[in-house]
Amino acid sequence: MIDNQELPIGFTMALAEHSDVLIQFAGLSEEEQRRIIEGARQMKSREEMRSYVEHLF
Repeated sequence: MIDNQELPIGFTMALAEHSDVLIQFAGLSEEEQRRIIEGARQMKSREEMRSYVEHLF
């Protein structure tokens, strides 16, 4: 399981706003979650992060 300390705060906040995405994210393998987290680390603004999370699935 992914340690919460590994999650970017903006990603965590965006997931909290989109419970449907959070549920889908939680069902992924650890490898798939890590790939998505690495993508989240590339986001430069709140708007980019929100868009990233909204378009994950």
